[in-house]
Amino acid sequence: MTFQRTKTWKESTDPAHFGPLRQFTLAHSNRPNHTVQTRAPHQFVHWRNQNARHPGVLAAQRRERARVRSEKGIRWGGRPLNPAV
Repeated sequence: MTFQRTKTWKESTDPAHFGPLRQFTLAHSNRPNHTVQTRAPHQFVHWRNQNARHPGVLAAQRRERARVRSEKGIRWGGRPLNPAV
């Protein structure tokens, strides 16, 4: 979806007009209005920030996944380097 320009770039302080985008997202959702629709992502971001995992735990999980991939000989989500015959 692209935005529509209302004036030239130099004349306008707010160059993008997002009305069509807002109407498109509201028309393709099951929420009654923009207020309710906007609240859902805000609630998710709030929940995600409140339930964030410790950076050390995330780093340990990444290291473990990398170790398992290296044992299998898998690089970048592809096939093993030496597939079993």
